[in-house]
Amino acid sequence: MSKSAGAHAAALFFLPLCVLFAGCGRSNADQKAEAPPPAVVEKEFDPNNLQVDHPEQFPLAVAVEHKSVPALNVTGVVQPDIARAVPVISLASGRVVEVKARLGDQVKKGQLLLRVQSPDVSGAYQVYLKARNDERLASTQLERARDLYAKGAISKSVLETAENAHQDATVDLQAALEQLKALGVDKDHPTGIVDILAPISGIITDQQVTNAAGVQGLSGPNPFTISDLSYVWIICDVYENDLDAVHLGESAEIRLNAYPDKVLKGRIDNILPSLDPSLRTAKVRLEVANPGLMRLGMFVTATFFGKQPETHAAVPATAILHLHDRDWVYVSAGGNKFKRVEISAGAVFSGNMQEVLSGIEPGAKVVQNALVFQNTVEQ
Repeated sequence: MSKSAGAHAAALFFLPLCVLFAGCGRSNADQKAEAPPPAVVEKEFDPNNLQVDHPEQFPLAVAVEHKSVPALNVTGVVQPDIARAVPVISLASGRVVEVKARLGDQVKKGQLLLRVQSPDVSGAYQVYLKARNDERLASTQLERARDLYAKGAISKSVLETAENAHQDATVDLQAALEQLKALGVDKDHPTGIVDILAPISGIITDQQVTNAAGVQGLSGPNPFTISDLSYVWIICDVYENDLDAVHLGESAEIRLNAYPDKVLKGRIDNILPSLDPSLRTAKVRLEVANPGLMRLGMFVTATFFGKQPETHAAVPATAILHLHDRDWVYVSAGGNKFKRVEISAGAVFSGNMQEVLSGIEPGAKVVQNALVFQNTVEQ
């Protein structure tokens, strides 16, 4: 084979190989170019651990030590003192002809409440007239018997019989007079109308009569009930686990939901001996002087205080952030780092300071204005 022929054959052999290797190189380069970028793992944002660029913009406050007496807050309802609730009784049966007072009215002792037209009056007056006539007759017979006995015309036993008859007639007359007095009838000016008067001063808390209604006397419902609300009861529900903080004779602070700025004092005068089987609460009764603001059925908050003081932290009220029905503070973690800590906030006292029952200890450094810090972080 000549050299030219050999060279031509070699070229034909190596040409496919070059094309093959060239194609393989382009395929690898295209795959690398089309591949997705490598995954980057990002850290999840932790709202409780924060960093700021300029921490000097947020002044810090040091939580101070605050001693306070442990308090137990419970809810209660204003109720009348049943010992001060007096029913208005009508001794006469009949028809109501006039009502002088209504439910909720404030009345004075002796005030006219209603008038009843009663047939009982005519019967009582008839008994009185008969008793009066019998007493007059007995008195006349006694005087005659004494004269006859003095002259020896009758025996002593006859005189004693006349004296006994006179005594019985006198008793019957007094009973008839008392019956008229109880009905409110003047014996010298009888009338068929009976006036029902208020037995005490107070508020009418129940009314069972209207105009033209019937009154059944002692056998029926009482027309009115008058309650003296100068003192009222507050009935509170205290859970079984909190009963150790409640003791007879101790005082409690009362706050009305309708008047949150008013603080009243109450005394624990009874702790009922049984528990509600479903709620596991005991009824605690407070006696409270009513300044005129308390109305029956009002909801109140009663605060019972323990005897041993407890030590808690206290921070400026602005350092506490109320977010999502929880209370938080931002505690300095050094440098530009801060940590959001959930707390249990207590009462606000003098100096615009607020007690922290749990979450931080005295000496912790917190952001003085939590709301400004929160708004800055969110931006």
